[in-house]
Amino acid sequence: MWFTQQLEPAFTTATVTDGSGNNVDSGAAQVDPKDPTELRVLLKPLPPGTYTVAWHALSVDTHTTQGHFTFEVAGR
Repeated sequence: MWFTQQLEPAFTTATVTDGSGNNVDSGAAQVDPKDPTELRVLLKPLPPGTYTVAWHALSVDTHTTQGHFTFEVAGR
């Protein structure tokens, strides 16, 4: 995910859950050291279904934002 401000890594999080609410991320979200406006979340292999990404971010100028969105993984 990309944000308009540089992120404060210690106070920025994101999780990815499946339709049953189970975490499908592979560890903590991380701010990209080369691009401090990018937040990365590694994922386990995902079967077809609907997934939700929820985040809470703190920018270096102390503004916070939070939200969520869903995405679909289609079957073959």
